[in-house]
Amino acid sequence: MPKLRIIPRLEVKGENVVKGIRMEGLRVVGKPADLSARYALDGADEIFFVDIVASLYNRNHLHELVSAASKTIFVPLSVGGGVRSIDDIRALLRAGADKVTLNTQVCATPEIITEAARTFGAQCIVVSIQAKRQPDGRWEAYVQNGRERTRRNAVAWAREVVERGAGEIFLTSVDRDGTRKGLDFELIAAVLGTVSVPVVVGGGVGSIDEIERAARMGASGITVAHMLHFKRLTVAEIKAELARRGIALRMALAVAHA
Repeated sequence: MPKLRIIPRLEVKGENVVKGIRMEGLRVVGKPADLSARYALDGADEIFFVDIVASLYNRNHLHELVSAASKTIFVPLSVGGGVRSIDDIRALLRAGADKVTLNTQVCATPEIITEAARTFGAQCIVVSIQAKRQPDGRWEAYVQNGRERTRRNAVAWAREVVERGAGEIFLTSVDRDGTRKGLDFELIAAVLGTVSVPVVVGGGVGSIDEIERAARMGASGITVAHMLHFKRLTVAEIKAELARRGIALRMALAVAHA
């Protein structure tokens, strides 16, 4: 069982962090700088920034945010949204990102995964898979923040992106996102049973029991949003309880400077 990472997910739209249900009905919950600093000081193992409208509007506005955050927050930064090319990846890494997350563009041109992994190292290249269950029981990968179908089987796509060189997968259940109705454990088991790279899971986390279950299944990390943004629990509280239950954690406390 790998040491579990607790990863706050900050969905950025314009100047704000937002949160919705099933990736729709977005509510403003704060500013990226404020929330990321709070979570870093509280013990987050990583921060995941994602511009949720970047691909829709064919833009990428994360460089300034990442550059500022990397100077004040000393935990790894994962960044995604609107990443379309090797040059985009290079620019985000130079701005201070530790990992770059790809989704919409690589569904159209998956060879970017291989080129990126060869250029920057697989450890920097994460593929986000937004999965939605279909009437026949399978999961389909979606793009554009869960709005557009790809006709790709999500589990088969997970295997393909790893074969192409992805060093990590961010797996999100669109059906469960923001609902607090629990992680999709069948989806998690299917993907964990298919790939050998670290898999970070999210979408619908409602309790520490679910985080514990995902960790025992072999998830490398959990992305958490609603639980933190609406102050139901803090990162420190989540980690303390998981440690009490015997879950191996990356416990080092982060530092942020004003």
